[in-house]
Amino acid sequence: MSATEVKFYQVGSYAVGNRLLGPDQASGQSDMDRTNALTSGHRACQGCGEALGARYVLDAAMRASNSRMVTVNATGCLEVFSTPYPETSWRVPWLHSLFGNAPAVATGAAAGLRALGKDDVRVVAQGGDGGTVDIGFACLSGMFERNDDVLYICYDNGGYMNTGVQRSGATPPAARTSTTQTVGPEPGNVFGQGKDVPRIAMAHEIPYVATATVADLRDLEAKVERAMGMHGARYLHVMVPCPLGWGSASSDTVKLARLATESGFFPVFEAERGEVTSVRKIRHQVPVEDYLTLQGRYAHLFRPQRRDDVIDRLQAIADRNIARYGLLEEVL
Repeated sequence: MSATEVKFYQVGSYAVGNRLLGPDQASGQSDMDRTNALTSGHRACQGCGEALGARYVLDAAMRASNSRMVTVNATGCLEVFSTPYPETSWRVPWLHSLFGNAPAVATGAAAGLRALGKDDVRVVAQGGDGGTVDIGFACLSGMFERNDDVLYICYDNGGYMNTGVQRSGATPPAARTSTTQTVGPEPGNVFGQGKDVPRIAMAHEIPYVATATVADLRDLEAKVERAMGMHGARYLHVMVPCPLGWGSASSDTVKLARLATESGFFPVFEAERGEVTSVRKIRHQVPVEDYLTLQGRYAHLFRPQRRDDVIDRLQAIADRNIARYGLLEEVL
């Protein structure tokens, strides 16, 4: 049976007309010969941001390493929906670790490869925010302190989604989860709790730290390629909206990630050795409310009684991020 090659064209966000890009500018996902690291057959929810993020990241990492890469995966949603025994959707060398020790296992894998003389094989570790920000935090900090030659990816969907949408150390303030109910003077998750792991990683002064979202594919791929071009401990924190846990439409996953960035609620930046080196400027600033109203986990802020006091506090977080990282273009 004969087949005709299909050409994929991409149009950038807010582009006018059909901009055709050359091979040197096209994203890795537009390449028909990409690795397709996480292939069909997995059991992720419709619109799962983590499934998108993992495929984007590992495809880029495979391309940057000339397909000489192994990955260690912490227990969590990504592991559960991709490897229901005895099946798997992974098309890369993949190792499942415990919930909390993916950084340590990845460190051991890197050391073992060096002992075998396979210095060209790179190691990527990945986990959700539960396995990264909470359960695996000590192992992650140790990996940073030792400057182990591992790129660690955190897919942040703001909770323990696989086990019932419980609060994690990355759950944003005022968000409803099964363990942060919408009652009391501070409904949802309490303000001031949790950890800003990208900034903690920067405090370790490791070679590279960056944040990204699934809404900006080229930015995400470029950061993975940049990180893979370095050695030592590297950390990439990727926002991956979760329709189930966020109470959002499966078709809004990319839109929500973009609104988080454009409102300043999730700052996107790069840092090297503890210093911010570049930021993704906000192109079309929107109020945080535009981001909140699409998510059921914030519905209690708008009905039955609107909570402007809480909404204003969330806006203040975005405003602080904008000022801290210089996310707005200067008006001359």
